[in-house]
Amino acid sequence: MESQRKRILIIGGYGMVGSKIARLIRRVDTSIELVLSGRNPQKGEHLADELKNAETAYVNLEEGFDLSKLGSIDLIITAMQDRRNISREIAISNGIACITVSELADQISPTTFLSLQKPIAAPIVFAGHWQAGLLTLVVKHLAAKFDHITRIEMAGLYDEKDHVGPEVANDVNGFIGQALIRQDGAWLSVPAKDNPREICLYNRSLVRGYPLSTLDVPSIAAFTNSANIRFDFATGESIGSSRGLEASHDLYIDMEGVLFSGKKTKLQTIVSGKKGNSQMTAVGVYLITERILGLNGKNATNAGGLYLPETIVPVTDLINRLKDFDIEFIQIGDE
Repeated sequence: MESQRKRILIIGGYGMVGSKIARLIRRVDTSIELVLSGRNPQKGEHLADELKNAETAYVNLEEGFDLSKLGSIDLIITAMQDRRNISREIAISNGIACITVSELADQISPTTFLSLQKPIAAPIVFAGHWQAGLLTLVVKHLAAKFDHITRIEMAGLYDEKDHVGPEVANDVNGFIGQALIRQDGAWLSVPAKDNPREICLYNRSLVRGYPLSTLDVPSIAAFTNSANIRFDFATGESIGSSRGLEASHDLYIDMEGVLFSGKKTKLQTIVSGKKGNSQMTAVGVYLITERILGLNGKNATNAGGLYLPETIVPVTDLINRLKDFDIEFIQIGDE
């Protein structure tokens, strides 16, 4: 696949996450044409000028959009909420690859059913995982150490000093609802506010987290078969803030099980994005984009179908790759 022929539509392309995705793509390929779209395209003009070989366009997902007006598109990246599944359905109808980042576990069924009724000619990636799959990719990397995993508890720590876009800020206040968890092998939909969990932070302080139905939970269950899995959202002081630096976004992972050596263990890991929430999500999307289009010397994914971050992005050398994006990997203990 010749990268100079590629054209990417980023919906929400000049927002907090979308602009970072665009910059990461441009960093490795100056020939790809970028279309930065949204409801106020004039707001993206300065970014388009900065990136070069880029333009802005009007797209309002509440109204739908006419793809023919945007020229030939090879990949749609939806860096904002798409409650009507407009971008995925347009991508499937036109045989275009697509990455979406905002869906929860109970919101992917329309596209899943559509895929059973209609051939999918290009990769459609559900990336409604935390940080567009970074959390799940790290868990998959860590899971390779285990023969059997009995429990996986994860949390995303939001620092109020972290500068995020308006959609994320609104989401922070509305995350607490019904949540999908796996408990003793059973799938449960539980009221989040009635199922809190205490999370021990890097500085040993405790915060209260509440479960959230990100796609991480069913994804991780599929490749680990762990009987107990949950992801919690919490607010508190990040590692970056505690060090007097820019607020980071921190992912906490606790895994319990049996190693291949036969030893029972509890593995505690923190993944800290030094540049905050939006940058980590952008990195997750970029790693998927790299694999779809074959950027940065990677092999392109040509087969159509539904994908998840962990089925399209290999975890080989994952930790070193994350370090390239100012993401720190901390192992607290192996008991």
